[in-house]
Amino acid sequence: MSAQARYFRAMGKEVYGYDKTPSALTSELEKEGIHIHYDEQPGLISENLKSGKWTKSTLQVIYTPAVPKSHSEYVLFNDLGLNIKKRAEVLGQLTEEAQTIAVAGTHGKTTTSSMITHVLRSAGIDCSAFLGGITKNYNSNLLIGHSPKNTIVVEADEYDRSFLTLHPAVAVITSLDADHLDIYGSKAEMDKAYSSFAAQLKPGGKLIINKSVEDHLTYIGLYITYSVSKPADYRALNIRIENGVYTYDIATPKGLVENVTIGLPGLHNVENSLAAFAAAVQLDIPVEKICLGLKTFQGVKRRFDYQLKKNSIVFIDDYAHHPEELRACISSVKQMYPGKKVTGIFQPHLYSRTRDFAQGFADSLDLLDECILLDIYPAREVPIPGITSGLLLEKMQSTTKILCTKENLLKELGNRELEVVLTLGAGDIDMLVEPIRDFLSKRLANSH
Repeated sequence: MSAQARYFRAMGKEVYGYDKTPSALTSELEKEGIHIHYDEQPGLISENLKSGKWTKSTLQVIYTPAVPKSHSEYVLFNDLGLNIKKRAEVLGQLTEEAQTIAVAGTHGKTTTSSMITHVLRSAGIDCSAFLGGITKNYNSNLLIGHSPKNTIVVEADEYDRSFLTLHPAVAVITSLDADHLDIYGSKAEMDKAYSSFAAQLKPGGKLIINKSVEDHLTYIGLYITYSVSKPADYRALNIRIENGVYTYDIATPKGLVENVTIGLPGLHNVENSLAAFAAAVQLDIPVEKICLGLKTFQGVKRRFDYQLKKNSIVFIDDYAHHPEELRACISSVKQMYPGKKVTGIFQPHLYSRTRDFAQGFADSLDLLDECILLDIYPAREVPIPGITSGLLLEKMQSTTKILCTKENLLKELGNRELEVVLTLGAGDIDMLVEPIRDFLSKRLANSH
């Protein structure tokens, strides 16, 4: 939503918005001249319409399905018969006439779409981009090219089948694990939606898929595969860590590309880079320029995001909110810091997701040496009886696990010997990152 808010502000429109909680991102938007409020104010809307500040004919309402239909402002807009559109529908309209590169997947899509954007930009392609995270290279989730309708990279969101508004020239599917079962009902229905997304390619379009999703799609047509572990059109070989950086070779349909490097940790990011490499090849970008783009890509905020990196203490923040994302993040950390104690602070996101994947979450969290579980972040949902963070605690095999409130977290950390600290989750755990970083920095300074 914030990328679209920024886009319309850049187009000279007055932009107003509601969010449930203030955050670093909403603070940035307010500095950019976007008007945001945090409590439901249907009276203010009526007042602005009555005074003539807003007129029905010039007001475009855009919403995300994360907002419940019972939201008083949504109800009012609906009752007034205003022009209301889903965020995804608007994104479909904005990208309709462009050469669109759309990246879908249950995880990896934010990093992969951001990586593709940077590869294109560093190769001199003046693309626009609507992304799901803040890229560190550009400190934004929106990039507007001089010719906005030329090439656009978008993160394609599967929630509520939103990505079916897109008709890309290049489509990437990074992963297809069960998720959003509150919407789809079953993994089979989710697979169908992804197959429909793939079928919406423009004539002559290219489909690039992770080899692991191949058996889950029903797609008639040619497609390109990539993998770090299985035979595929684009495959990473000879993967090694040199000076703290992943270096590897890429087997491609046209031969071997040697000594490719990315500045991001984690084997999952090597795999993401294969998707970005394959997408860039489809746009006829020279291999050496693709490699330079991958090497200089700095990552995305809240995706394996180093907050402190000292010999005695490392603190990483990550958006992981699905069992497979947790597994990938924690496994990468254990691989990079062998022998170090890893303490994870996890805030589950959504009651329904916690219920649907409770055992998967427990199994992934058991990879931690110590686990601190915060209360579930409800987002759009009302509580489900019996579904709490305590359920995950019960299912975990680990003996070094506790429940903790956000208010008591720093006190809890103060009682521990810490080596590697992870904050994990998609809720408002990001509001704790700065206090944790300040706390760890002060403790480090006092120890010298």
